Amino acid sequence: MNLVEILAVAVALAMDAFAVSCATGCCLERVGNRRAFRMAAVFGGFQSLMPIIGWSAGLAVRGFVQSVAPWIAFGLLAWVGGKMLWEAFHAEESCERADNTRGLRLLVLGVAVSIDALAVGFSMSLVNVSIWLPVVIIGLVAAGFTVLGLHLGCRVARATRLGFYAEVVGGLVLIAIGVKVLAE
Repeated sequence: MNLVEILAVAVALAMDAFAVSCATGCCLERVGNRRAFRMAAVFGGFQSLMPIIGWSAGLAVRGFVQSVAPWIAFGLLAWVGGKMLWEAFHAEESCERADNTRGLRLLVLGVAVSIDALAVGFSMSLVNVSIWLPVVIIGLVAAGFTVLGLHLGCRVARATRLGFYAEVVGGLVLIAIGVKVLAE
């Protein structure tokens, strides 16, 4: 997996974090550095941790599934990408006044936006990709997109179509990478 592919995966995975942070920003009167740092650290941290967990699980079963590993990787990436596309077209448009940048809500959101990264890490182990560089890039990109989303959402309050397009692009990128893995 080359740097361009790693960046494409990182951006695709960051779309959930971007959409959630945009929605959160829309509901805040002011973002502030503390809120932005907190949310970026949690989202980036979970986006880095989940691929490691998935990769480790994939290493444990790789010997058993080596012959079908590209198909499994394709299936996981296509499923995650398809899920992102489905969510983009079926998202509920609501704004809760609770602060999503702190406490248990933030941790739950961190896990929720990072579940896709678990499957991607699993896929990477099946096709024998080292996880360490992708993990750093995925975490940094997710953190950056989170800060960008918070500020953009706050400035463009109620611009929910932006989150829609981010989800669609992210889903299509993951599906394309899955097809590439299968073709190789």
